[in-house]
Amino acid sequence: MAMVPSLLCIPTYLTILRTLAAVTTHRHKSTRFRPPVCNFHHKYNTRASTSSVAAAVTSTVRYSEYGRLLPCPAESFQPRIEHLVVREEGTILDFITKALDLPPLYVADLIHFGAVFYALVCPKPPSTATPEEMKLYHEVTDPSVLKMRPSIKGKTIREAQNTFRITHVDQFVEAGTYVRVHVRPKRFPRCYEIDWRSRIISVTESYVVLNKPAGTSVGGTTDNIEETCVNFATRALELTTPLMTTHQIDNCTEGCVVLARTKDYCSVFHRKIREKQVKKLYLALAAAYVPCGVMTHYMRPLRMAPKVVSKDVVKGWNMCQLEVLECRKVPWPNDLVEKTYGIEDVRWPNKEFAYECKINLLTGRTHQIRAQLAACGAPIVGDSMYMPAAMAEQANPGVNPFGEYKMQFESEAHKEQAAEEWAAKHGNEPGVAIGLQACQISWDDGDHVYEAGPPWWAQ
Repeated sequence: MAMVPSLLCIPTYLTILRTLAAVTTHRHKSTRFRPPVCNFHHKYNTRASTSSVAAAVTSTVRYSEYGRLLPCPAESFQPRIEHLVVREEGTILDFITKALDLPPLYVADLIHFGAVFYALVCPKPPSTATPEEMKLYHEVTDPSVLKMRPSIKGKTIREAQNTFRITHVDQFVEAGTYVRVHVRPKRFPRCYEIDWRSRIISVTESYVVLNKPAGTSVGGTTDNIEETCVNFATRALELTTPLMTTHQIDNCTEGCVVLARTKDYCSVFHRKIREKQVKKLYLALAAAYVPCGVMTHYMRPLRMAPKVVSKDVVKGWNMCQLEVLECRKVPWPNDLVEKTYGIEDVRWPNKEFAYECKINLLTGRTHQIRAQLAACGAPIVGDSMYMPAAMAEQANPGVNPFGEYKMQFESEAHKEQAAEEWAAKHGNEPGVAIGLQACQISWDDGDHVYEAGPPWWAQ
């Protein structure tokens, strides 16, 4: 099993960590304090836990929970996001360490992972904010206070509320600054199990083609820009200039990804995608037969997953199309294969056969293949997000308001409510892999063609 150099192998980062380690013992002799922060409980992150402003927690208890981000833990943790407002200026490392009672080394890891953000002016708290939090928000955003801050001179309030990633432990934050800390960032343990050199399909002067493993992120997530295909492929090839993302495929999908070696080629490839010069073929392992031909749906224009699609035109929704080129019956992967590749058992009723479909993606929308096949009653094997909804519709055909038995909506609000209720019938995002592979990518009318090789279910 190949081990890829991690962030601990970066010399400058090591220097920072040695310095922090030297001062950790002295800094935390005191075990209790009142954090100088405002903590907002954001309604969109219902599973995130938040620390109380008034609660005093001993350092020994918190430090047993939060040691280091590496080595990557095998178990997963519930997300935790903290929303803070700085009351006393200083470095970001000192502020977060004291405000959340976290070890300095752990906070330094979070910053390196890209899990800490700031805005010059605090955004408006959600409706779930406490009176104390609202009071502090009004205090720090009062016009008389804002006009005394040179950092926001010449900026509108909306501009000053834009968030940016913190990039250094010594970055200065002034009083009134909003800080968002992803205390438990999403992790990708698969990154440390892969022989990345063996996943390289081609290396040229302008780009690298990677056979992306399932269970990994191409370019990172909001709270983790360290454990990415871009970083690990760069290190595997011992490149001095980091590779760059040109396009994305889902974390749970494997297959061909093009990574640019230069900014110029990154722009060139983006242009090719916009001009529809890039062709992508996929292999999908569906739970039921899918007829060949062009499939058209209309996708709700919402960034959050799951993606709701309609067979009929819905005003304002985005058209998504794919072409099923062939569909052949294959054995359903056995339990050992599913366990080996981390395929979740979603309890599909008939597991004797599956259907391998070759698909030409005509429009490239997020989760498009997964949502469209599920809407046709043929969800992808292992897709714990879309398969539960397909099973619900199979058991009760009228449950999908955008399916065969389309609901008649009384108003726009009624339609949105129906979309939310249908989205709630879906499950969670798969942990590792599903039966989907980006099997081929080509551009310039076939002058450049690359293939990923056999998918996991055929090996």
